[in-house]
Amino acid sequence: MSVSTVAADQSVCAPLPVLGRDVTVPLVTGGEVTYAALDYAASAPALQRVWDDVAAYAPYYGSVHRGAGYLSQLSTDLFENARRTVAEFLDCRDGDQVVFTRSTTDSLNLLAAALPAGCQVFVFETEHHASLLPWRDARVTYLDAPRSPRQAVETLERALAGRDPHGPALVCVTGASNVTGELWPVRELAAAAHAHGARIVLDAAQLAPHHPVSVEDLDVDWVAFSGHKLYAPFGTGVLAGRADWLREAEPYLAGGGASRKVTRRTDGGVDVEWHDSAARHEAGSPNVIGAYAVASACKALTEAGFDTLVAREQYLVAKVREGLADVPEVRFLSLFGDDAPRVGVLSFVVEGWNSSHFAAALSAEYGIGVRDGLFCAHPLVRTLLGSDPQTQGECGSPEAAPGEKSLNAIRVSFGAGTPDEHVERFVRAVRELVTDGARWNYRTEDGRCVPDTSA
Repeated sequence: MSVSTVAADQSVCAPLPVLGRDVTVPLVTGGEVTYAALDYAASAPALQRVWDDVAAYAPYYGSVHRGAGYLSQLSTDLFENARRTVAEFLDCRDGDQVVFTRSTTDSLNLLAAALPAGCQVFVFETEHHASLLPWRDARVTYLDAPRSPRQAVETLERALAGRDPHGPALVCVTGASNVTGELWPVRELAAAAHAHGARIVLDAAQLAPHHPVSVEDLDVDWVAFSGHKLYAPFGTGVLAGRADWLREAEPYLAGGGASRKVTRRTDGGVDVEWHDSAARHEAGSPNVIGAYAVASACKALTEAGFDTLVAREQYLVAKVREGLADVPEVRFLSLFGDDAPRVGVLSFVVEGWNSSHFAAALSAEYGIGVRDGLFCAHPLVRTLLGSDPQTQGECGSPEAAPGEKSLNAIRVSFGAGTPDEHVERFVRAVRELVTDGARWNYRTEDGRCVPDTSA
């Protein structure tokens, strides 16, 4: 879809107000400019509405579940209402649990700790490390990167057909790649998993901020996401889904809140009766403000309407791709092809440039924040770049100096709060850097390219 086509669509909305939209940063060439935050895939700025909601609640902050006072009761109601709001946002089924965690990584490690004995796990090499690495105590089958959605389903079906049909099994898959932004065939993968007696968990860290996620419609068993990618502050994540494995597992953390009753035995030991609810895995004083912020973000995105948010995001994707279409030095990375549906995440390499050098120039000379490196998805980026897993030159190494070959990539990402000007400035900056080169000298410091201010 072209920029003009999307722009003519009345469903394209204005950017949502976010924190930091008026922050200015210094340029190494002199002066200041409004910061263009184009690293949403790492952490999206908090929505102004979310921040306002948190600020309004802050004076009423109190402990939850344990206090008889008014503020404690208020905070308990707010915390449990936040749980219900998230369940509605995810279209959870009756009986599903919503557990508040610290992040997507924490959520998937919690699920990994709750796997039944002998569970087999199937995961594509294309996953973010948060969903690639937690399964250390399970029998893990790593699947090669597919080159089409259909191949992804076929690869999974072949792997599941060869598994032990009598034991438990879990498939872990992303909803949208944090490297390429491409949407994965979640519903079809879930059907394949269930046809072979396996369950499936969806890493929705990059999907939930950009598209509606329905646990029931996608037919996934669990979904995990992070608040800091959903326009809420850092520190809160969600694991939502089926209760049985979570209820049968030992608590993720042992302590107050997870325990229903603790008694001393005559032999001097301790007997514990754990909760069967989500509290079983939420030991300690919970992050009430974080849970409330996530719920506020869920409400804000729902009320804004995902149809209009998606339309605006596709408009911005088209701006980038069309603006750089005639720059042959720029190569976008893709598994499923350039026309594959995607969220507002694009990774690329620039011929003749080291990625750290290019990202440093975007920041120092244009006030644009992007990400460079392997994006916590090392196997996927290496596959897309065609590099040997043993080849040196990872992010931060001395080999990644200005002017030298880079084995990393550059990622630009945006979302509901991104104004047109930020994307237009990015396109202009890329074109100028490719055509004219950097206007400043750069050096390597602590493994990263930085402006050389020694002169």
